[in-house]
Amino acid sequence: MKSILLIDDDVELGELLQEYLSMEGFELTPVHDGESGLEQALSGRYDLVLLDVMLPKLNGFELLRKLRAQSTVPVIMLTARGESVDRVLGLEHGADDYIAKPYHHHELVARIRALFRRIDLTGEESSAPADGVLKVGELVLTPTDRSVVIHGEELILTGAEFGVLQCLMEHAGELVSKDNLSMAALGRALMAYDRSIDMHVSNLRKKLGRRDDGGDWIKTVRSRGYLLVKS
Repeated sequence: MKSILLIDDDVELGELLQEYLSMEGFELTPVHDGESGLEQALSGRYDLVLLDVMLPKLNGFELLRKLRAQSTVPVIMLTARGESVDRVLGLEHGADDYIAKPYHHHELVARIRALFRRIDLTGEESSAPADGVLKVGELVLTPTDRSVVIHGEELILTGAEFGVLQCLMEHAGELVSKDNLSMAALGRALMAYDRSIDMHVSNLRKKLGRRDDGGDWIKTVRSRGYLLVKS
């Protein structure tokens, strides 16, 4: 049974989700303030974190920033409907995905299952060499231990960032659509006005830095997708 941590100050919502998700085969633990939530999220006991933005003691963005300094546990941000800035900030701070409140429970379960499906499938249907390792210049990705090394230094990536990079490296030099990247990184189709993949690519660019020739590792093909520069 997958273990999920809910960090949300709505006690009634926590009780409802706890009952509903248990029927869907998940174990949910609700926590109602940011400081306790951060402590629990760093405990290593959870497979996924559902994180609200507005929290007492420590808001969701600050919590996520501190969490990402020490952990790559998958995070779905719970944002207010229409507050696109919250979604962007959440993704910039390292959230894997987001869902807008209020949401239907079945919609939340679909997002959770999609993220777990992406995690479970990572590396299973790869076009990588027999040893599983992907190499593009000084960039090396190993699916088995989910590690990425560039110029001999390991990069710390979120699960979604790893999924995007692995997909791009498997198709180095080729255009990869945003829809395909969304399936690889989030386990779901891209929705209208969804900037998730754009933000994950932006975060990746910052972490990868510049190539030896001074150019970007990832190029944008406007309105179509992205490609990883092969040489």
